[in-house]
Amino acid sequence: AKTLFNSWISIPHVTHFEQVDVTSLEKHRKILNEVSKNKISLLAYIVKAASIILLKKPVINSSLVGEGKLMLKKYVNIGIAVSTDQGLVVPVIKNVEELNLGQISEKITEFANKARRKTLLEKDLKGATFTISSLGGIGGIGFTPIVNPPEVGILGVSRLNKVLELDNDQIVEKIMVPLAFSYDHRVINGVDAGEFMQEIKILMEDYHND
Repeated sequence: AKTLFNSWISIPHVTHFEQVDVTSLEKHRKILNEVSKNKISLLAYIVKAASIILLKKPVINSSLVGEGKLMLKKYVNIGIAVSTDQGLVVPVIKNVEELNLGQISEKITEFANKARRKTLLEKDLKGATFTISSLGGIGGIGFTPIVNPPEVGILGVSRLNKVLELDNDQIVEKIMVPLAFSYDHRVINGVDAGEFMQEIKILMEDYHND
């Protein structure tokens, strides 16, 4: 609570919202889960997409470590916010850039179980370069996550929703996921944030082509 309060009063937050069409991705995920031993979650796709773009945009994968001093990282450690009956904890998946979708899903499940059993170790909670907070099935249509310093960005994931859209004069049903990227405006400007979100959107919408 103290960390979040200090973050809110000391960091100039801006939040960039985006809707991502995951219709094809969800079909791809369903096919994978029919043959995969370990079920792959949508969150795993988002974590992997974020890791790819973070390596391309190191300013978003950085830490503000002093007055005007920015530490750029060549690795991606993503904290995953997990709700427990004792409050929110954020275990960290290390070196996400080296993991595949199945391994990321395993880590998410492992850390969620450990968090709820209160068996996380101190090392499991340290070293994040970026955080993702997913509200899953209770996520509503959007929210504004708070940056976890010394990180400079956090991605919020809300509930999947179905929409009807016109496509070549035909009404089609699409599955959309709302994303919200909050960032420290001392480090990241609006163009950086917009490009980051657009690249995640493109990557997720084209996942089925990989």
